[in-house]
Order: sequence, then structure tokens, then C-alpha cells
Amino acid sequence: MAEPPASLSGQDVGRWKESCGSFAYLTIKDRIPQILTKAIDTLHRHKSEFFEKHGEVSSIFLQKGMEAEKKAISLLSKLRNELQTDKPIIPLVEKFADTDIWNQYLEHQQSLLSESDGKPRWFYSPWLFVECYMYRRIHEAVIQSPPIDDFDVFKESKEQNFFESQESIIALGTHLQELLKTIEDLDENNLKNEFFKLLQISLWGNKCDLSLSSGNTISQKTNIINSLEHFRPFILVNDMEHLWSLLSNRKKTRGKGTVSRVDIVLDNSGFELVTDLILADFLLSSKLATEVHFYGKTIPWFVSDTTIHDFNWLIEQVKHSNHKHLSKCGVDWENYIKMGRWVYHDHIFWTLPHEFCAMSQVAPDLYAELQKAHLILFKGDLNYRKLTGDRKWEFTIPFHQALNGFHPAPLCSIRTLKAEIQVGLQPGQGEQLTASDPNWLTTGKYGVFQFDGPL
Repeated sequence: MAEPPASLSGQDVGRWKESCGSFAYLTIKDRIPQILTKAIDTLHRHKSEFFEKHGEVSSIFLQKGMEAEKKAISLLSKLRNELQTDKPIIPLVEKFADTDIWNQYLEHQQSLLSESDGKPRWFYSPWLFVECYMYRRIHEAVIQSPPIDDFDVFKESKEQNFFESQESIIALGTHLQELLKTIEDLDENNLKNEFFKLLQISLWGNKCDLSLSSGNTISQKTNIINSLEHFRPFILVNDMEHLWSLLSNRKKTRGKGTVSRVDIVLDNSGFELVTDLILADFLLSSKLATEVHFYGKTIPWFVSDTTIHDFNWLIEQVKHSNHKHLSKCGVDWENYIKMGRWVYHDHIFWTLPHEFCAMSQVAPDLYAELQKAHLILFKGDLNYRKLTGDRKWEFTIPFHQALNGFHPAPLCSIRTLKAEIQVGLQPGQGEQLTASDPNWLTTGKYGVFQFDGPL
């Protein structure tokens, strides 16, 4: 197989706008400093909370709380300065489970450089690497600052997204509960239509990405169910039929007591996570799956990515909702977890800079776990970038080829486009989109269901 193309980086010009910087460049130049500024502001605004939490015992703890806040802010301010002045990327210093792997990866990036100083820099290194590195450095700044070392600087934004999306969340919970009343009576065609509907809801839930908005709230304030027909023309690759065939055929042929497992690699918490849990509930209730496994992040990541805290917090919020249909969802979801029909996993690999084709070497235990699935759904843009290596692929390169050997099980990317990368398009499709909408790759307006596996 030919060598894959070069990685996207901040030194690239726009893919279709030769006179301006690429989306990667604009992310590093504008969006990432804004996210860091917002994180610093969050620490400032919560300092009274730190003092209440750690200052109630004695003046010693009060002093520690003040010092921790100042240290974390100082480290984040230093990071912002390094980025904005394109300083060399430096090794991590605070020991954590992944520190050695990160520093080895940094050494690898250094070995690839031909510049005279041989040091990776923000605007000249692979975009995927530097963006992941920035979030890892945010975590380092916090864990270096006890007693506030468990503080999530993005928690407030994630929770705000959930609360501001209540109208649409209630509509989804109501739709699901009404559907479950008749699900046993649905014929195959109607069941398929409901499956497609919930897949599309999960897709467009991915629009609510706080890293794209530099941490500013993006909430779903209208009933997304009513928008599905409007959004349908914006699905550029639609492999939903493959997903239905795989799951429905297995449902028909599996023996009693046989497992059908769907794994969902999560993206954003808040509204998008609700859409994923609604889909997962339907999979169990329709018997298209007998168990669903979820994968989230071990640390706060890309502003709104799901951690175990976010996952549990959201289910608790739904369970205690004043709306009967929504609270019923929360009760059911908690029961699925207790019964082992829903299983949550996290793993440090998801917050490493590696593309997924390296998983079998870097995290063989995770790869082996994914191999147990009958279908893996990868949610969101970051997962797509890691699936395809975040490289300068031609639009028509097959998805299977861009995966570069990553095939633990049949898989599907469910993603709205927010980066200058897309593969598996028909000849001329990318050019037609560019002519009508020059920013089509990065706005989240378009989406894909892109499948790889036996048909």
C-alpha cells in the first residue's frame, strides 16, 4: 500500500481558499487561545468555591486553595503564551498514567522534523497532535494544583448545554416512550424507519460541539425530530442501510441467549449524549442489540467530550426530571447499567494523539475489547479525524483505505463535518459542494453515516 498523505497542520493554506489560512491554522490561531482564556476565566470565577471547599477547615487550607488557583491560572497563561508565540512544544512534567506515552510521541514527532532546531512547534506540527496536546496540558495545569486537581474547567459549559436544550430533550424522551409502547407490534419496515430516525437524531446531535464554538454554548433549543426531513439532503454519505442489514440479520439468526453487542464511542456530552442514549435504548428495546457498550474520556477533553462524571450526571438529571417521560428514560437507563446491559468504559488511548490505526500496538487491550463488538459506532468529528489519520486525503479515497488497517469490527462513523477532511465521496461531489458552499467542510452543516465492514 502507498504511503498515506501528509497530516493536516497549521502551516496549511485553506483547502479551497488559497489566499487564507486553513481551518487548522485558524483553530490554533484563534479558537484554542479563546478556549484557554475561557478556562482561565472559569478558574477565576470559581475561586470562592475552591476557598469554601478547602478553606473551611483552617486558614492553611484557605491558603492552599488560593495558591492552587493562582498556580493553575499561571500554568494556563504560560501555555497560551507558548501557543501564540509558536514556541517549541515541551514535554509533560507531571506524572500521570499517560505521561510517558505522550513524551515518547513528542520524541517521535521531533524525529520527523528536518528544521535546524529539530523541535515541534504549534503551527508546524500535525494539527491533531497539537490540539490534543493543548487539552492534555490543560489537564496537567489542573492536576499540578492540588487541592483543586479534580476540577473540570469545562463542566459548567457542558451542564449549561444540557439545561438549555431541555425542550428538545423532553421531546426526544417523549418520542422514545411513546415508541416503546408499540415497539413489539411494529412490522419490520416501521421498525427500520424508526431506527433510521433515531440514527439521524444522533447524527445531528453532533452539531452541539463546544470546541467548535470556542467553548461558547451551542444548545439544541427546538425539536430536532421536526427537522429531520430538512436535514436529509445534507447527508453526504448514507450507509444506514448497511447498519440495518447487519443488525436485523443478526437478530433473525442469533440463537437464544446469544449476544448482539453494539459499541458506541461517544463524543459530546449534554444534548448529543442524550441522543446517543435514546438510540442505545431503542437498540435494546427493539432487540437489535442485547447489550450496548459506551466509551468516554478519562479526563476533560475538547471542551464538551463525555467523561464518566458527565455520563452519570446526565442520567441522574434525566431520572429526576419533572417530566414523566423523561424521568422514565432515566430510570430505565439506570436499570440497564445495573443489569449490565449498558456498560461504560474509559481508556487513556482516547485522549492520546495517536490515530486509531496505531491502537492495536499502543493499546492492544482496548483493540481486543472493540473486537468483541458486532458493530462499533464512532460519534463525531474528532473520532473521524483519528479514524482517517487527519490527513490530506483526496475526497474520493475509499473510507476503508483511509482507515489504514484499523478494522477491529464492522464500524460506522456518525459525524457532522467540522474539519477539512472527508473521504469516500463520489467523483465530483466535493467540487460541487465547494462551488455551492465554500465552507462545507467545517461548519457542521453536513453529515455522514460512513460504514466499513462486510456487506
